[in-house]
Amino acid sequence: MKFKALAIDLDGTLLVGEDLPEAHAKAVARASAAGLEIIIATARWRQMAERVGQQIGISKPVIACSGAQVFIPGTGDIFDHRLPEDFVAELYALCNSERCIATATTDVETLLKLEGRPDMSRLPPEMKWVEQLDAHRHARPRIATIQGGDISRKIKDELKPRFADAINVYDSIGPSGKIVLTITAKAANKGEALLAGCAFMNIDPEDVLAFGDSDNDIDMFRVAGASVAMGQAAEPVKRAATVVTGANTEDGVASVIDRLLEGGTL
Repeated sequence: MKFKALAIDLDGTLLVGEDLPEAHAKAVARASAAGLEIIIATARWRQMAERVGQQIGISKPVIACSGAQVFIPGTGDIFDHRLPEDFVAELYALCNSERCIATATTDVETLLKLEGRPDMSRLPPEMKWVEQLDAHRHARPRIATIQGGDISRKIKDELKPRFADAINVYDSIGPSGKIVLTITAKAANKGEALLAGCAFMNIDPEDVLAFGDSDNDIDMFRVAGASVAMGQAAEPVKRAATVVTGANTEDGVASVIDRLLEGGTL
């Protein structure tokens, strides 16, 4: 088995909705016990990624916020890119004027803007509901996510062309299965984040096997030595991957890991 590390996306890859399938958890734990480094690479914020790691029993580097952050437990951030200030001001103004569900992840909290106060007991501890997003009150975000057809079209049609040199805009699949518009700074992508993580860990990116299902995983596929697309992924993601496995609902990650641990090939 030539690989030294696995870089694994969460939503639509390791997770099914909010759940970690037992087969996936056991397969990743076996890979870790066999000496493979496990790198979580997700659009989620760091604390959520760490909670998934704790379920498996691993504490390794986390690529969070769709590649805007690389966090090393015990060390801190080694890679940190924020959305441009002028873009944030316009994005927040648009979110405040439109019906939508929007999040903005800053340093240690994720701001949630939606109509009506939610049940706070059901939110993660680092999530904070706000009636309005305010660029003057909070630190610049690493990542913003938007749900809502009308506002997503406006962002793509109006903001994205004007800030094309400064931002990335991806369609991602959220835990509910709905399309989530994911926005990061131009320098923030999972490929560059994986390079930073590998440099810190003294691992050649060619020795990494990456797993993913969305557009924002393609940059990671390009950097890794080999890549695995989930069976339900869109065709561009599948074409970018070395191989295609079963869907996340079919234990697709586990089937590849088990085959590798048994001495098989991709």
